Amino acid sequence: MKTVKIVAALLIVALFVVIHLIAPDFLPEIFDLLSRGDIKETAEYIKNYGSMAVVFSFLLTLFVNALGFPPAIIFSTANTLIFGIFWGITLSVVAETVGVTISFLLLRFFFRDTAQKVIAKSKFLKSIDHYSSEKGFVVMLIARMVPYLPSGLLNAVGALSALSLRDYFIASFIGKFPSTGIEAIIGHDMIAGDGDNTRIVIVVIFAVILILFALWYEKRGHKL
Repeated sequence: MKTVKIVAALLIVALFVVIHLIAPDFLPEIFDLLSRGDIKETAEYIKNYGSMAVVFSFLLTLFVNALGFPPAIIFSTANTLIFGIFWGITLSVVAETVGVTISFLLLRFFFRDTAQKVIAKSKFLKSIDHYSSEKGFVVMLIARMVPYLPSGLLNAVGALSALSLRDYFIASFIGKFPSTGIEAIIGHDMIAGDGDNTRIVIVVIFAVILILFALWYEKRGHKL
């Protein structure tokens, strides 16, 4: 397994090397853009891809969420400025969910074995690990609903816990709608100089409905 992990790590590095060889300026531009975190500049950069802007935005948002840095609000807000609030949020949620799922798989593949060895030495950690398996869905769902909570932290917690991939994916996908919606709408309105509190109220009501769904899902023993 150690050899497999080394090979996997080398393949990831090789992917970036290939991208750099094909387009030497691309990665430096992207990392420079990410380091500044300017929403308007990000939106303009994405727009420059013309008809491919939606694809590029999807991949960029995915990459940032897999990386866990910088804050996803930069890209969710940029997406609403480019594609409108509804489609911008929808694009962001789908891309973010794919990104955090990739992060979950990579972190679990590389570090879960080590985490399990540490957990096995502590009764307290074992009880938390067991709890994450039994109640992790609701905990992750509610955590994903909280705006501005660092996505990278939740990726790591989910990957190192006993939470199943299915529950992690569903909790992340559903939970990101209200948190991304609130972040993107607030960011959009601040930049565009537009304000409509009705949209925030709708998102909050939607979040309450999702929490009730989560409790129902948990009570049914995940039988959907």
